[in-house]
Amino acid sequence: MFKPIAKLLKALSSNRDPGAIACAFACGIVLGLMPKDNALWYILFIFILFMRIQRGAFTIALIVGALIAPSIDPLFHHVGYSILSREDMRDTYARILDIPFVSFTRLNNTVVMGSFACGVIAYIPLYVLSRFFVFVWRRYIGNLVRKIKFLQMIKQIPLVEKISAAIQEA
Repeated sequence: MFKPIAKLLKALSSNRDPGAIACAFACGIVLGLMPKDNALWYILFIFILFMRIQRGAFTIALIVGALIAPSIDPLFHHVGYSILSREDMRDTYARILDIPFVSFTRLNNTVVMGSFACGVIAYIPLYVLSRFFVFVWRRYIGNLVRKIKFLQMIKQIPLVEKISAAIQEA
């Protein structure tokens, strides 16, 4: 668990592309909000792994999204129900579900459809906010965090030095 956090902090302070960090955070939150028991989640997960993103930010955002998802599930159910119960789309949904293996995505589930729709809508605001956070971190917060005396003392503990050296080698 410490490795993704260390990689994220290193990426926030380095000259890495802020877009890669922001994309990783937005994709992680979107994927974390979705239920994990369907093929759509695994397809999106594999697709995201092939993207050029910062893996530490993705892992942390995925965990955060998974932790807050149960509290937002009623909203996802409501959104998914309103999408799936549209009378004019009934034939389209029936044709889509007749395609082999599409039923494994469970898009006919209200929570899956609602979380997917909300995730698609929330991606751009999450991307913009996380890119802004990277800018603020690099400009203001990072220097303040490095000056905290408590953190400087912790860095001097031999065990912490060994762990940070091992993380930097990986």
